[in-house]
Amino acid sequence: MIIDTHCHLDDERYIDDIAEVIERAKESGVERFIIPGADPTTLKRAVALSEEYEEIFFSVGVHPYDAKNYDKNFLASFVAHPKCVAIGECGLDYFRLPETEEEIAEEKALQKRVFIDQIEWAKELNLPLIVHVRESSDDSLTLLEEHAGSKGGVLHCYNANEVLLKLSSKNFYYGIGGVLTFKNAKKLINVYPKIPTNKLLIETDAPYLTPHPYRGQRNEPLYTRNIVSKMVEISSIEEIELENITTNNAKKLFEKIY
Repeated sequence: MIIDTHCHLDDERYIDDIAEVIERAKESGVERFIIPGADPTTLKRAVALSEEYEEIFFSVGVHPYDAKNYDKNFLASFVAHPKCVAIGECGLDYFRLPETEEEIAEEKALQKRVFIDQIEWAKELNLPLIVHVRESSDDSLTLLEEHAGSKGGVLHCYNANEVLLKLSSKNFYYGIGGVLTFKNAKKLINVYPKIPTNKLLIETDAPYLTPHPYRGQRNEPLYTRNIVSKMVEISSIEEIELENITTNNAKKLFEKIY
């Protein structure tokens, strides 16, 4: 069995065929799905899906691109739901920053404040974090080392920066997705063997980051199979063993999914 620990099934691209998407994934062995709370405008749909499908769970949080729209009071109304399993997707993203130095400083400061607040919130609720890190590894590491609790979390779409491997000792896991199958993923392929196997998780980030050979198409949890195949190819772990390891890892981190 496989658990897709990060798939945006609340995205509008699934509105017309969500039942078929879920059924295809289940037939291929995907047993659980976690919708990360990245966009407050679709959070209600994520909750509705979790109530309609036994296999679907969700988290509550705000993506760093939406830091200016962070409304903790709104989000707080969802965290007590029995199928809310984490805080996030939250973090730091310095890939698209404003032009002037003053604007850049303001944007980074805002993202840090919102990230810290969500880290502290997760600690208060005893929930794991789903963390987004892009072009911000050093700052992300510093904030997580200073603020994260023992519950830890997952570095979604792990970016292959080895400095972040330090977080494995703080109960952080590493989300491996379609990027591993890309032709330009040499850095991730080289770092992958250094990730402790008891800290590996599988994710699609659907509808984004569709794995080879389906790049350019809408991603969906079914394609976890392609990710698993690539993980097996570059490691000495058999497919069934890898599925068992990553499923057990997901169970440990996201305790509410079983």
